[in-house]
Amino acid sequence: MGQVAMVIDLNKCIGCQTCTTACKSLWTDEPGQEHMLWNNVETKPGPGYPRYWEDGGGGFDDQGNLNRDGLLPTKEDHGEEVPLNHDEVYFKGVEVRLQQETPMEKGKGSNWDEDTSSGDYPNNYHFYLPRMCNHCTKPACLEACPVRAIYKREEDGVVLIDQDKCQGIRECNKACPYDKIYFNYVTGKSQKCIFCFPRLEEGVAPACARQCPGRLRFVGFLEDEDGPINELVYQWKVALPLHPEYGTDPNVFYVPPMLPPNFDENGEFSDDPRVPTEYLRSLFGETVDEALITLQYEMERKQEGKESRLMDLLIAKEWKSLFKIPDVKIY
Repeated sequence: MGQVAMVIDLNKCIGCQTCTTACKSLWTDEPGQEHMLWNNVETKPGPGYPRYWEDGGGGFDDQGNLNRDGLLPTKEDHGEEVPLNHDEVYFKGVEVRLQQETPMEKGKGSNWDEDTSSGDYPNNYHFYLPRMCNHCTKPACLEACPVRAIYKREEDGVVLIDQDKCQGIRECNKACPYDKIYFNYVTGKSQKCIFCFPRLEEGVAPACARQCPGRLRFVGFLEDEDGPINELVYQWKVALPLHPEYGTDPNVFYVPPMLPPNFDENGEFSDDPRVPTEYLRSLFGETVDEALITLQYEMERKQEGKESRLMDLLIAKEWKSLFKIPDVKIY
C-alpha cells in the first residue's frame, strides 16, 4: 500500500479561501451538503470549524484503544448557509448591494472568527490553518464504523465511505477527533473529503492544492524518497502532523508558522517568539521545537546568500515542484 499525503506550509497561507471555494464548488453542491466544507481555512488561535472541534474527543488513547466518548457535532455547530439577495441584485435590476437577507447568528459561521488576533497590541498574532480529512494511517472513523462502510484504498491510502453501505449510524462522526466527517441530513449518510481521488488517478493534484495561489500545498507519496513529502516529513523533519496525540497517524502535515518576534518595551525586536511556542506544541507536539530551529537556521542561510535546499523547496518557484503524483493504477 502506498500512502498519498499532503504538506501545508503555514508560512505562506494568506487565508484567501481559494482552496475552500475550489473544494466546495467541485464536491459539495448536492442537497444536504450546504453546511459541509470538506476543506476549510480557520484562524488560529480560535474555535475553528465546526466550533470547538478540538474539545470534541475521539481518536485513540495512549494504549491505542478507540475513544468512544467523542461528542456528536450538530448541524448548528457547522453554521447555517447564509442566504444572500442574489435574485434581487442580479435579476430584478434593483440598485442595491449584495447583502445577507437575514442576519447570521453570532458565532455560527465557519469564518465568523476569521482574522481575530490573540495577545496584546503590538504583539498580537494569528495565523491561518487549512484543514481537511487527514486520510489517517490509523483512521478512528474506520475503526468505529459498525457496518464497515469506511475503508482505505490499497493503491493510495485514501479513506473513503461507501455510500451504499453507510447506514447513518454516525459512530464515525463521534470517533473522528478532527470532526472532518459530515452527516448529510437529506440522504442520511456520512460524507467526507475524498482527496480528489479521480484526479489522482489521472496524475492531477487535488483541487485545493492545484488552485492555491500561495503554492503552499505539496502533494505526493510518503514512501517516495525523491518526492517533496518524504523530504519535508522524514528528511528535514519540518512538516508535522496536527494533534499527533489523537493517535490516528494523520497524513496531512504542516510546516509551523514563524512570525516576526515580539517587540520589547523600547519598540525593538526581542528574543520572544510572536506565536508562543507552547501553543505550537499544543497543536503539533514536542517536535515542533526542533522544526522551528531548522527553519530558522535555513532561513538565515538563505538571507546570507548561502545555499539552502529546504528554503528552495518551500519557496516552490516552479509550481510543478509541489506535486509528484504518479498515475495511480487501479486493478
